[in-house]
Amino acid sequence: MHNDACGSFVRPEISKTAHLKVTKRLCCITFMLCTAFVNAAQANAQIVPLWQASKLELQLRNYYFSREFSDLKAPGAQRSAEWAQGALISFKSGYSATPLQNGFDLHAFAGLKLDSSRSKMNSGLLALDDDGTAADSYGRLAGTLKFKAGSTELRVGELMPNLPLLSYSDIRLLPPSYQGASLHSALGSKLILQAGYLESTSLRNRAGRDKLQAMLGHIPQRQVSSNSFRYLGADYQLSANSQWRLWYAQLEDLYQQAYLNWQQQVALTARLQFKANLGVFSAKEHGQAWLNDVDNQALYVQLSLKQGAHTGYIGYQQMNGDSAFPRVFANVSILGNEVPTFEFASAGEKSWQLRYDTDFSAFGLQGFSSTLRYIKSHGARVGTVTNGQAFERDLDLAYSIQQGVLKGLSIRLRNVTARANYRTDIDENRLILNYNIVFSR
Repeated sequence: MHNDACGSFVRPEISKTAHLKVTKRLCCITFMLCTAFVNAAQANAQIVPLWQASKLELQLRNYYFSREFSDLKAPGAQRSAEWAQGALISFKSGYSATPLQNGFDLHAFAGLKLDSSRSKMNSGLLALDDDGTAADSYGRLAGTLKFKAGSTELRVGELMPNLPLLSYSDIRLLPPSYQGASLHSALGSKLILQAGYLESTSLRNRAGRDKLQAMLGHIPQRQVSSNSFRYLGADYQLSANSQWRLWYAQLEDLYQQAYLNWQQQVALTARLQFKANLGVFSAKEHGQAWLNDVDNQALYVQLSLKQGAHTGYIGYQQMNGDSAFPRVFANVSILGNEVPTFEFASAGEKSWQLRYDTDFSAFGLQGFSSTLRYIKSHGARVGTVTNGQAFERDLDLAYSIQQGVLKGLSIRLRNVTARANYRTDIDENRLILNYNIVFSR
């Protein structure tokens, strides 16, 4: 999982009535899509593969989240602590046997409050009612049309992109999603091209749609919004162990960002594997420049050694330029030192990371793993602070049932201690149960 310090900042902007209207409209669209494809299947045998290769997935997630703000001096809640149950149902059709293959995906998202109070809300798990309290439940329906010709696929509708410049942030009860179009094309076995246009988002604890906004470092930029996010990227597999990535994106009238990445794996011995991951970002203002001057160049290097059950990492990350690292609001990035609570991406910030992963399957404990991580930074420029310092220590324990009737059930426990002299100190605990079931034909 990645950074999600922005989770507690989400506030409602539309009423229950508006939520109901959106939900009804999505229900109608979903019904019409299903009806159209069922009629097509009955009329033309070429559509039959739609159903023969279809897949139904059910993901149940039970999530307890507790975050204490240990140095918070302002009045108000000193802690966020909520417990919720989430469900995501996805139906993914196959493709028709027509020259231009087509299909569709349908998604249903639902969240249910199990425990919350006015003094401990805003964990990012639950939607908020008009009175500012956590909603008893929330949800949405969404659909995606997909078209395929050879190795090129066009998707239109609800999207959950996982891109270098817009990483998939499934780090709370329900995942966020975006509305727009994406194009994915494999040119041979080595080169993949992608492009897309996104016009709105459904945040992870909201039922409706929101405009696209930005964050600079850990600070949401609520004063302005954007009408679109456009991206273009190329991934080139130089060899089985070497990859290059080159990407560019625009959050219209807010910022534009480029990304270059190189990854290399080397087998030092039969059991010892070395991996290097080097990434460079460059961002500046775009269009009307409603965020004023954006000037950020980010560098990260992550090196790892893996031997059997053990993997050790060392990482370095540096922010250059006059502004913090920009990203789409309420999302994460693939910065090497971005972790569960802090992202170490303020202007001028330099950070080091040490990490140790263990896979206990080698010791007879199938499905059990752990991650221990420590990051320390200095040099951050935030407000009147000119040499901001921070550290974060994370411990993750995870267990996944490997067989039997409960195969697909996983349990994750996370404990975080994060301290800084330029932002709020945090002590955090999470307990997450996931249960995934796949029905395919």
